[in-house]
Amino acid sequence: MKMSATPHSPRRRPKGDKRDRTRAKLLESARSLIREKGYEHTTLEAVAERAGMTTGAIYGNFKNRDELFLALGQTYWPPIKPQVQPGATFPEILRALADATLAVIPERSAAAVGRLTGLAYTLTHQELRARVADFTAQSYAFGEEWLRSVAKSDDLPIPADQLVRVIHALIEGLVFQRVLTPELMPDEIFYAAFAALGKKT
Repeated sequence: MKMSATPHSPRRRPKGDKRDRTRAKLLESARSLIREKGYEHTTLEAVAERAGMTTGAIYGNFKNRDELFLALGQTYWPPIKPQVQPGATFPEILRALADATLAVIPERSAAAVGRLTGLAYTLTHQELRARVADFTAQSYAFGEEWLRSVAKSDDLPIPADQLVRVIHALIEGLVFQRVLTPELMPDEIFYAAFAALGKKT
C-alpha cells in the first residue's frame, strides 16, 4: 500500500504555507533594505534581488510598492490586542490595555526607527498617506466595535468612536516616549495614563 505524505511533510506543504513564507521573506528583505537605504531609495527590484526572487514574486503578493510598505507596518507594528475577561469593568479593560501596551514594548523598540521613518516618508507621499488614512479608519472602526462589545456605553468617558482614537494616540505616544526616554517613562506612567481615561468629569 502506498503511503501518502502527511500535511506536515516538507514535500507536501500547502500552497498557502509557501505563499506565507514568500511574503515573509519579501517583507524581511524590504525591511533590511529600508534600514540601509531608507524608504525613498528602496526599489521593488532591490527587494526581489535581496530575497533571491523575481519582481514577479513581489507582484504576486503586493500590488505595488505602497502596498509592500503598508504590509511592513501591519507586520512589524501590529495592533495591540488586550486580554479582557468577559464582564470586565471599564477600569479593568483600561488596565488590560496598559498591560498589553507594556507587553509589546520590546517588539516596538526594535521596530521604532523603521516605524518613524515610514511615517516621515508617508507624510510626503499623498497616495500612500491616503491609503494609510483608509487603513487607519478601518482599524478605528474595528476598535470601536471591539470597545462596544466589551464595555457599556454608560461607562465610557466619551463616545466610543472618539475614545478609540484617543487610545490609539495615547498608546503611540507612550510607546515612542518609552523607547526614546525609558528612564522617564516607567510602567506606572502607563497605568496612570490609562486609569485617567476611566475618570468621568
